[in-house]
Parts: sequence; structure tokens; C-alpha cells
Amino acid sequence: MTDGYIYRLARSIQKGNTILFAGAGVSRNLSLPSYGELIDQLGMELGFDPEIFWNLGNDDYLSLAEYYVLEKGSLTPLLEKFQSKWIVSTDMVKASTVHELLVQLNFPIIYTTNYDNGLEMAFEEYAPNINCRKISDVKDIARSNGCDTQIIKFHGDMETKDESTIVLTESSFFDRLDFESPLDIKFRSDILGKSILFLGYSLSDINLRVLLYKLNQTWKTFDSSNVRPPVYMFLTSPNPIQERILQARGITPIISSIPDPRDGTILFLKTLVEQTTKLKSSI
Repeated sequence: MTDGYIYRLARSIQKGNTILFAGAGVSRNLSLPSYGELIDQLGMELGFDPEIFWNLGNDDYLSLAEYYVLEKGSLTPLLEKFQSKWIVSTDMVKASTVHELLVQLNFPIIYTTNYDNGLEMAFEEYAPNINCRKISDVKDIARSNGCDTQIIKFHGDMETKDESTIVLTESSFFDRLDFESPLDIKFRSDILGKSILFLGYSLSDINLRVLLYKLNQTWKTFDSSNVRPPVYMFLTSPNPIQERILQARGITPIISSIPDPRDGTILFLKTLVEQTTKLKSSI
């Protein structure tokens, strides 16, 4: 990890000027079902062997989910089955050092493409005095004024079982490409004055690639590279191809120095907590 980048990121976090964008790698610390398990369940409900189902869809979970909706008419039955599996308990949060450290960093705004309630539960457990509000649709935006921390469920919220908010099928993903929903508009507004830290992502995630492209295009539109707040992405292992693409899109990769993804993420977050604590004590 590069000390200079870590210091600048920590200083931005300490000032409350950084947005966290949390991906699937964060939720993996809670031992929740993976996207793969979700798609396996889709296939089994349609009478397919999971491996055959994946092969028929060319490993494209968006098209597989789209097929499920075409056959079943709705995602609702599946969401009802998976709701209990994606609900995070207090014990699960206590077992995740990553979630504890994220709360300590006190991000004012957190976006996540995860469906689970792990981040909300982490704030309840580790920072009960912080007024934390979940946002999954336009109604929630209006109700979030004055809160300390916003958690924006960018791809929907499994807890509510509101299918209209879930980005899982090919159609819902294409709708998201418009980048014009209320949550998208809020995101474009939020990023104008704040840095972003992407955590728990890989460029193998098509959702992330589209988001980064749109983010870069937004700043290009304003032709304001000199005032664009820095954007960082933590990578759990070196990857020269991903790093080059990220840099071309104005994103600074921060590479883990530890081979194990979980241990590397914990070390990265502990370093940030230590740096922000030092900065606070020096004021």
C-alpha cells in the first residue's frame, strides 16, 4: 500500500469528505449467500441442475435472472425465500472485523450494491448513538434530512422485498444504465464535492465497470479535471490490467500487501483508522 495515498485518503475521511462504496467483498465477511448461490437457487426452482443452468446462460447471472422472471413472472417468490438468508444478525456483525472498522471510520454517506442489511446492523451494534438512515427509494431520500450517516442501497434492499428496487435481471440492469433514477441523481450530486473509496469490488463486476465509466463521463462533461475529488479503489491483489484501466478512468488503485483478501482488507482499514485517529488528535 502507498503511504502517500493512504494519508490523503485518511485526511479526507477525517474531514468527512469521503463517500464509501461497498461491494460484495464487504458482505463476504458476514458469511452470507453469494450471488452464485442465488443463481443456483434460480436454476433449481426452474428444474435445472445448477451447473447446467450456469452453462446455458454462459455464466451471465443477469440473463439467468431475466429467464427466471420470464418463466415465473416475478422475482418475488425468490426474494421471499432468500430474505431470511440475507438478514444479518448481531452475532454475524460481531464476527466481522471489517464492519466494525468501517463504522469507526464514520463515513457520512455509504453506497452499496449489496442486498443485505449488514452495514445497518453494524451501526446499530457499534455506533447506536449515530442517526443512521437507510435509503432504497425516492421516499427515503426525503426522510433522510438531518441524519448523521446515509446508507444508500444502490441495487435494492432484500429486507423490504420490494422487487422494483432490486437490480438483478438483465432488464433492471439496462434500466440502471440510463443513470437517471432518483438514486442516480443523488449519487451525481454527492460526488461533486467528495472523494470516493470503492471497497470490496473487482473489475470483473459489470455493474462496477458501468458505474466507473458513468462516473468518469460525468466529470468529463464538466471538463473539470483540476477540481475533481480523488477516487480510490482498494484491490486485494495486484492486477496490472485492472490497475491500468482504473488509472485511465481517473481512479487511484490501492493494492493490498497481504495475499489473503480478508486479512488485507482488515489491515487496510486498520491503517485508515489509525491515521484518522492521529489526525483528529493533532487538531
